[in-house]
Amino acid sequence: MCIDHKMICKCGTHTASFNFRDDIMPAEVVNKLYCPNCSSDIAYNAGSMLRDNGWVIDFDMEVAQFMAHKLPGAPLTPDYLFDQGYCTWRGVYPMDHIDSVREREELVKLSKINPKQYLAEIRKWGTDRMDRLAGEGWRKANAGQ
Repeated sequence: MCIDHKMICKCGTHTASFNFRDDIMPAEVVNKLYCPNCSSDIAYNAGSMLRDNGWVIDFDMEVAQFMAHKLPGAPLTPDYLFDQGYCTWRGVYPMDHIDSVREREELVKLSKINPKQYLAEIRKWGTDRMDRLAGEGWRKANAGQ
């Protein structure tokens, strides 16, 4: 099970939704969140932070370490927490779960008119979308490449 949690960036202008795989890490594992606007003037620390296309997640590694006994024996790093889904975006990027629904709405209408064409279009949309997001530099879109 994944728990969804919404957070506001440090400057207060953007939100991001996170999933916490298997409910192992609490929301408090995120110390601070920086959007592309407020991440430009921070001192980046690779030991506790992760960059993704202008966004920076500052993890509280003490909280992560406290909960690490529930994780497989991999090294506990910001990359591991994010890439393995223990504290990651809900979707490919911070508000992906909302944008993808909006993008699919037109295609869903097609499912009632021409189901065969709908299946072809939804597959194409998914592939094209991931290619676009990978090209934009989103970490999760580039994970399988």
